[in-house]
Amino acid sequence: MNNTVVRTFSGLVFILIMVGSILIGPLAYAAVMVFVTGIIMQEYLQISLGNNYKLARVLSIASGVLLFILFYINQAYEVTPYIILLVAIPYTGLYISILYNKNRDAYNYNQYLGGAILYAALPFALTNLIVFKSDGSFYGNILLFFFIILWVSDVGAYIFGMLFGQKNGHKLFPSISPKKSWEGFFGGLFCALIFAVIIYYTGLIEVTLIHTIIIALIINLFGVLGDLAESQFKRNFGVKDSGSLMPGHGGLLDRFDGALLSFPVAVMYIKLFSLI
Repeated sequence: MNNTVVRTFSGLVFILIMVGSILIGPLAYAAVMVFVTGIIMQEYLQISLGNNYKLARVLSIASGVLLFILFYINQAYEVTPYIILLVAIPYTGLYISILYNKNRDAYNYNQYLGGAILYAALPFALTNLIVFKSDGSFYGNILLFFFIILWVSDVGAYIFGMLFGQKNGHKLFPSISPKKSWEGFFGGLFCALIFAVIIYYTGLIEVTLIHTIIIALIINLFGVLGDLAESQFKRNFGVKDSGSLMPGHGGLLDRFDGALLSFPVAVMYIKLFSLI
């Protein structure tokens, strides 16, 4: 089958699952996000640690998944925020397990075991802060807006990059991602802003136009930085794709790399200005 067809079909299935889970309701959203968090952490740890430190890897992934679940319980059921401290149980076990590892270089890999939680799990755990209103009702529209802007930015950057950035274009960050161009960057930014305005007038999100545009800017700009950060991570380990779960796309880490930096900043902005 043609790779473009495979890539397109795989991408559509991915979008349907993500959008569908948000539209269906809180439990569907939580189930999909727990799965995504676990797989992304697994891909990150597989790249950085290979098949080593299996117990520590399990405890790291357990910590990240539990972090999401505890944030979800806190927001959905208005349980005390101190419940989030329960993540200390698997997190502590993670570092205890390293003490008993006979590999003399084990300590050097702590950064990846802990980093997986901060880099791959915390961003998704924080989305719980914007999918529930103060009365505990589920409101996934803002998160849906995040994803739409992120996807539109990627598609816009790809199209403009192919049209104007391949032959005589200006490289965005050649030492990390040789194919990315400034033409693609500005194309993605343009598409993000256009769709942000369109979405505002559809009434999908209940914030002012200026906040809608600023959030779109945050998602776009930090999404690009997240993409570059993940490219640098893979390049450091000599890996092309983070996995093979999505035919034609790679792994989930490849698909969510932009979200890992942009979503936390966007959530911070929304909470800072009390937009939800």
